[in-house]
Amino acid sequence: MTREMLRVALEAVGQGRVVPYLGAGVAALGGALASPAALSARIEAEVRVPKRAQGNLWAAAQFVETRRFRATLEKMVVAAFAPPPGTNPIHDWLALVRPPMVIDAWYDPGLVRRFREGPADWGLVHGVSRNGEWAEIWHRTYGPDDSPLPQGADPGWRTLLYKPHGVAVPGHSFLVSDSDYVEVLTEIDIQSPIPEEVRSRRTGRGFLFLGCRFDDQLLRTYARQIAKRSGQGHVAVIEGPLTRMERLFLEELAIERIDLPLEAVIEELKTLGAPAA
Repeated sequence: MTREMLRVALEAVGQGRVVPYLGAGVAALGGALASPAALSARIEAEVRVPKRAQGNLWAAAQFVETRRFRATLEKMVVAAFAPPPGTNPIHDWLALVRPPMVIDAWYDPGLVRRFREGPADWGLVHGVSRNGEWAEIWHRTYGPDDSPLPQGADPGWRTLLYKPHGVAVPGHSFLVSDSDYVEVLTEIDIQSPIPEEVRSRRTGRGFLFLGCRFDDQLLRTYARQIAKRSGQGHVAVIEGPLTRMERLFLEELAIERIDLPLEAVIEELKTLGAPAA
């Protein structure tokens, strides 16, 4: 039954009826860091942080930003995601079927790079840090050639890639420290940081959460607000025991859980292709 549920959800993504929401676990398939804790460990290997911040990415990043300045923090995070990604079958499939929207809630640029190998009928919107910004800005938009688009997302794009936490590549921005999230979390309940085109494309659609864990309050808050006022029929592929807060979160959003590893998703994708144009 769980396999059938998974197949139905993947088919719905290919048909444009369900929005894929990717966590760090998907990026890890291509060799990227697999979790906020893993990125925190990478930072802590370079800078000794207080015990209270150890293992907490947002707090560790805040310590580096405060003591070593923002430029140092950004250099460390960009370097952590600099190695070219390996083959990622979920990214490959999404670039093939090109659904109306993909939400990639991790810093890894692998999915963006994969889409750049295909047709230029898509665009990128990602969250930005307010650090050093004087204007009230929450996100920036880019065309398929990485050119900035001050006018915002094009409703005519076949696919909108939305990276709410930003993307860790030179010339772009990302949120990672506690201070980055202060203003965003103050406003996110009224949806100000959520791009208008994202709000439009989520309407009437469910979400398929892949490679996500919801054992962190910040990650739960983002997922909750991005899925706000969307459709029904949310599904999450999460293997193994859940924390108490994860169980409550899934119940709150009426997310049906499939207890399978991402390898099961990859196996199902081998039997699926691109839908007819």
